[in-house]
Parts: sequence; C-alpha cells; structure tokens
Amino acid sequence: MTGRKAAVFLWFDTEAEAAAEFYAATFPDSHVDRIVRLRGETPSGPAGSVQVVEMTLLGLPYALLNAGPHVRPNDAYSLQVYTDDQAETDRLWNAIVGNGGEEIMCGWCKDRWGFRWQITPRVLMEALSHPDAAASARAQAAMMEMRRIDIATIEAALRGEPAP
Repeated sequence: MTGRKAAVFLWFDTEAEAAAEFYAATFPDSHVDRIVRLRGETPSGPAGSVQVVEMTLLGLPYALLNAGPHVRPNDAYSLQVYTDDQAETDRLWNAIVGNGGEEIMCGWCKDRWGFRWQITPRVLMEALSHPDAAASARAQAAMMEMRRIDIATIEAALRGEPAP
C-alpha cells in the first residue's frame, strides 16, 4: 500500500485471508497486495498467523485485520457495487449469497463474514433520480419489493408498465 494515504479497514475474527481471496476472485480490479503475519504470539493468534491482508478491492485500498471475535460487522458499513447489466448483477449477487451469504432487501446482501454489499445496477440509480417524480416513485416502489434487483422490472416501473 505504498503511497496510499488511506484504506478502508475491515475487522475479521480469523478469516481475513479467505475473505480477501474470495473478494479478489469475485470482483473486477481486485487483488491481494500483501499479507502481514504475526511475528510473535498475541491475543489475535500464534506467531506466523495472518494479522493483516492488504488488498485492492474494486480499485480501492482495503486492509483486512484478523483480530478476534470482539467486533462484528453491522449495517453501518456496506460496499455499493455498480453493475452494468443483469448478468453482472446476477453473477455478483450469486457469488456473495452462494458462498454462505444471505439475501437482504432492496439489492443488499451479506457475505459469509457478515459484511453488507449493495449490488446496484446503474439503471436503478438513474431510475431513482429520474426527473419525472412519478416514474422515480414507481421505480422506488418496485425496488422495495425486491431482494436482488431485476433491471427489467425497474425499467417497466419507470414506463408505468406491469413487471415482465
């Protein structure tokens, strides 16, 4: 992470390396940059175990820390991932949910480590900010009924048509 002035820091119990490998394999412009191992025994683990994984996730710097079960992820943090089409939306959603994750409403899901993700088609963001307030409200109402976002349903709601 040489030259970077900040990184998003995520707390894990013991699976920071597994999470980093999953994130790097799942998301574009993502890779593990460095693994820092404990040099001696600590409350976080034995010497040689992974302490921090520095990675690039969707082009952003992250540090994943193994520090025990004292802090759990919560709804105060989520990562919004913009998608260009339904295939990309489905691939990312299925990767997170299918790897021990959990579906949440309105395009949100949670990975197996408890971190929240928003898999958000760009079409949805455009619909929610549409200049026609009624069209935007219809798209919002359609989204509120979904778990994974269905682009065709959002587009139909914008036009005032029934869902396909």
